[in-house]
Amino acid sequence: MKKVIYSLYVDIPAEEHYGQSKIKYDTVKKATITVDAFKKHYSKLIQSKSDYAKQCDADFIMYEYDDQYKTFQKNFLKDFPVFTGYEVINFYKIHLLYELAKKYDEILYLDFDAVPLTTESFFDAWDLSKGICVYNNNNYVNKSYNVSQSIRSPSAKYFNCHAMLLNYGLNPNNNVINTGIIGARKEDIKKLDFFGKFKDIIDMMTDLINERDGLYPDNIVDMFRYDNETIFSFKTKVNQVNIQWLNDQWHYFLDNQKFIPENTKIVHCICKDFDLVWRRYA
Repeated sequence: MKKVIYSLYVDIPAEEHYGQSKIKYDTVKKATITVDAFKKHYSKLIQSKSDYAKQCDADFIMYEYDDQYKTFQKNFLKDFPVFTGYEVINFYKIHLLYELAKKYDEILYLDFDAVPLTTESFFDAWDLSKGICVYNNNNYVNKSYNVSQSIRSPSAKYFNCHAMLLNYGLNPNNNVINTGIIGARKEDIKKLDFFGKFKDIIDMMTDLINERDGLYPDNIVDMFRYDNETIFSFKTKVNQVNIQWLNDQWHYFLDNQKFIPENTKIVHCICKDFDLVWRRYA
């Protein structure tokens, strides 16, 4: 079994994180915190993943702003000029999943702000023949039609996928998938068929973004965007892909709680307080 762990870092300008979002929480100031933290902790974030790959007896590949990414970005924006830089890079990480599935049997993706805190192999702990491993943010969804949150919030992704499934004539209930950590075998990646009929999917999402006076009030529609996690969840239902839910040990969200439990295997530092992570890492 050939295994690989990969991550991705492209320095996206803060202005491109939220695009033309109408949501008050989606600010350049908020995005700047991420941009600055990644630059400050760049070397350690790479080294921690590289060291973990060795523990897992897996190859490690770090993707950055290179010719491969530039070509992908150019072609993607030619076809879909409405995408922000943030959206492009998040579709790129899924594209890389498919590229790596041509060579490797089992793949683990880690967002750049995800840090392994264990020497236990992910590939030993999770039987990937049982399905793709991801975390769900269902507990963070507000299903009220009065909700108004960030375009990247779990609530936004839930309602966006809800609308897409209804448009397909399917049960709209869905899981809000977080793609910050993805464990998968090549067979399930192929079955997911993320980029299958991709233009049709994006056209549908565009129609939903522009639809007013429809099923959803404007405050809900204002949260719709072109999010990789929304499409990921949509595709798992359309193509009936088996999913395994990562627990809090293997995908621990570090936000404002300022605490990392002792049994944490991988911490996803969404607050970008990496100094706290390094103290736990040591």
